[in-house]
Amino acid sequence: MKALVLAAGVGSRLGELTRNRAKCMLPIAGRPLLDYWCEMLAQAGVEDVYINTHHCAEQVREFIVTRPRGLRFQEGYEPVLLGSAGTLRRAHDFFKGDDRFLIIYADNYAEMDLRRLVAFHDAKHRPPLVLVSYPTDQPQSCGILELDSDGRVISFEEKPAHPKSNFANSGIHVATPELFQWVPEQAPSDIGFQVLPQLVGKMYGYVTNEFIQDIGTPAAYDTVRAWRERT
Repeated sequence: MKALVLAAGVGSRLGELTRNRAKCMLPIAGRPLLDYWCEMLAQAGVEDVYINTHHCAEQVREFIVTRPRGLRFQEGYEPVLLGSAGTLRRAHDFFKGDDRFLIIYADNYAEMDLRRLVAFHDAKHRPPLVLVSYPTDQPQSCGILELDSDGRVISFEEKPAHPKSNFANSGIHVATPELFQWVPEQAPSDIGFQVLPQLVGKMYGYVTNEFIQDIGTPAAYDTVRAWRERT
């Protein structure tokens, strides 16, 4: 199995923390954030990873050349950011011949077993996309899923003013090549705003209480570091 790791974000909301550092290289308990993703991907059976880079790309490049956790990387450097869907479109040929792949936003921290996500995908007869979702107390700041009793997504909205649920999109997905039918040809383009709304009724949400935290602000970063200190 292969994976797309989205790691090109500038991390502007983190201020000085990312002024001279790639966001995915922020240290957590002595390890870069990206290394935690490498560990989870390897445990799930991933061998090959497409990773996009932009801000402080050389730091990411120096890390992935060491083949962390035994993974093989293909870097897609973006002088101008393509957006998440633009990067996915660019990586299309990387996934040729594969019947399933993972999509990971590397600016999140998670402690989860991705093999359970893959098993859920199988149980739902491999729809074009499954989103990992978790309960949030700040639904207005997230992509929010509304699910039916079978886990099918019946509505999706990015940062809704009036959320229909508190199930947030975690930025962790498993997909089939069918997904590319809904990915725009043009860039920049965004998965949350331009792809997911088209998949309402076709995609599923995998709800978990495993620890997931978006590292978008200094306070969120401190939350993750405090969590690691406790565990």
